[in-house]
Amino acid sequence: MKRILVLGVLPFLAVPALGVEQAAAKGCIKGAIVGGIAGHAVGHGLAGAAAGCYVGRHNANAKARQQKMQQEQQAQPSDQKSM
Repeated sequence: MKRILVLGVLPFLAVPALGVEQAAAKGCIKGAIVGGIAGHAVGHGLAGAAAGCYVGRHNANAKARQQKMQQEQQAQPSDQKSM
């Protein structure tokens, strides 16, 4: 059973390595691995991987938004009085 599960998951792990939609997978792979391991410990590996992917994407998006805001703040002139 485990061999079938591993062989079923390997093609999905190979897709990000090929560069297809690599930016969209940011956070998902790491979250899916951690969630899958945690889910496996309680008998729900696939559900854990799916939840981990969701949480990983959420965290990656939040980090990207924060970095974008910081870049925008740094790009704005801090001294508006010199005009």
